[in-house]
Amino acid sequence: QVQLVESGGGLVQPGGSLKLSCAASGSIFTINTMGWYRQAPGKERELVAVITSGGITNYLDSVKGRFTISRDNAKNTVYLQMNSLKPEDTAVYYCNAKGIKTGWGRFDSWGQGTQVTVSS
Repeated sequence: QVQLVESGGGLVQPGGSLKLSCAASGSIFTINTMGWYRQAPGKERELVAVITSGGITNYLDSVKGRFTISRDNAKNTVYLQMNSLKPEDTAVYYCNAKGIKTGWGRFDSWGQGTQVTVSS
């Protein structure tokens, strides 16, 4: 089993910043991609940002230039620095990791989610 634990959500005013963290643990041989998704009330979950083990990144158009994803491979941890936050960024943010387990087999694991609320 591979577990993901997120932290860093909360309430912030428009224009403010937050940094999310997600640490993976368990039967990990290697993590290929780590990413952040979000789901707002009444909407489908969407990919916010993803990063490969080699550092290649991809972002949702609406967050480009405001959000930065990074990872520490030694710590199996991914971060999401969110700047210039807008009310429309309000959502539950979920961490995802895909890779190969020790022993045999692949994993595709999710965190429990952390609430981000942008409001004055």
